[in-house]
Amino acid sequence: MPVAEHKFKHIVILTGAGISAESGLGTFRDVDGLWTKVNLEDVATPEALARNPDFVHEFYNARRKDLLTAEPNDGHRALARLEKESSGRVLVVTQNVDVLHEKAGSENVIHMHGEMLKTRCDECQVVYDWPGDLTSRTPCPECAHEGAMRPHVVLFGEMPFEMGAIYGALAQCDLFISIGTSGNVYPAAGFGEEVRRGGRAHTVELNLEPSEGATLFAECINGPATEVVPAYVERILGAPS
Repeated sequence: MPVAEHKFKHIVILTGAGISAESGLGTFRDVDGLWTKVNLEDVATPEALARNPDFVHEFYNARRKDLLTAEPNDGHRALARLEKESSGRVLVVTQNVDVLHEKAGSENVIHMHGEMLKTRCDECQVVYDWPGDLTSRTPCPECAHEGAMRPHVVLFGEMPFEMGAIYGALAQCDLFISIGTSGNVYPAAGFGEEVRRGGRAHTVELNLEPSEGATLFAECINGPATEVVPAYVERILGAPS
């Protein structure tokens, strides 16, 4: 299914940390990634949040500050352009907790791992936009409960958000693109195999280097996201009607 000869009606794009790295946001699993600098069991599990909430909040407060100043790059902007100009439906499913897709102009975005600039109350389950700091003593604006506010992100061992909607989109898509992912974090790492089993979609990996699941894709293109993503979007939009 040559891209230049096909108009796609249902495009699903999975994005990972690699697409935001060129915006200055660190990845997690690279040689110098976040998980080489801090023990994930200390900051990214429900047990850590229960055991030492202030330490966990300090970690996420620092990351939240980084997100406030980060700007989208050409990879994000290319995907926003694809959504705007494509004749089909484009859905971005991101593992990233930043909002750079939205800043670039994408509107149809699912944050399967949550959003760092939001918090929620574990007592009343209300979700808030939250650009500032959070502590173990921050009261919930809705129910006033103290000690229940937490970052609105998926911690290790928790279920990602909107999985029903994601699998529904994967079942309908005729083009699946994976961008900037390591290929070893499930359930997202299984999306390529899920689509391949359906047998109706062209599959593409755009990554700085081949991921662990690269062999699952019909087409693999390696290079910086700011280069390979705009080039591939140009190919899609240049296809004849």
